[in-house]
Amino acid sequence: MIESRKTSETDIKLDLNVRGTGNYRFDTEIPFFDHMLSHISKHGLIDMDLHLRGDIGIDCHHSVEDTAILMGQMIHKQLGDKKGIFRYGHFTIPMDEVLTTVVVDLGGRFFFKYTGPPIDGKFGIYDAELSLEFMQKLALNAKMNLHIVVHYGENRHHIHESIFKGLGKALRQAIAIDPNALGQIPSTKGMLE
Repeated sequence: MIESRKTSETDIKLDLNVRGTGNYRFDTEIPFFDHMLSHISKHGLIDMDLHLRGDIGIDCHHSVEDTAILMGQMIHKQLGDKKGIFRYGHFTIPMDEVLTTVVVDLGGRFFFKYTGPPIDGKFGIYDAELSLEFMQKLALNAKMNLHIVVHYGENRHHIHESIFKGLGKALRQAIAIDPNALGQIPSTKGMLE
C-alpha cells in the first residue's frame, strides 16, 4: 500500500506492508532516523519504502512527526476490522547494559506513556527527543496504546535502539494472526475501532 502526505513542511511517500518480511529502503536525509526505522521494519517484519523531504534546514521535527502520522494511519487502515489478530504485544529487550519493555494494544484507543531516563541530546541532525514525538504520533494515528519502560541503561544509542527494536517486536506479536481465533474480533464488545 502506497500513500502520501504533503504539507508546506514535508513531502512524504510511504509504501508500507504490515504483513511483510522486514524489507526496507529509506531516503529521508536523516541518517539516524533511517537507522531507527530499520529496527521497526526488521524486527516487526514490516516492509517499508520511505521517501521523505522536509524542512530539515529548520530541524527534523516536522519530518519525523509527519512520518509517524502517515505510518500510524497506514497501520490502522491495513489492520481493518482486526479480525483474528492477537491485538496485544509486548517485548522486553536487552541492548547491552540497557533493558527496555515495550507494550502495545491495537484496541482502537490512543494512549502513550514513556518511563525512563531523559531522552535528550543529538544524533547528527536528529534531536533525540524526536523519538518520543515519533512514538506518540504513531500511537495516536494507529489508534493504539503504547507503553515504553526503559528499566535501566546509560548509553543513549542503546536506549534508542532498544525502544525501536522493542516496538518492532511488540507490533509483530500484536499484528500476528492467532490461529485459535481466526475470524474473531479480539474484544468482548464484538468490535474494535
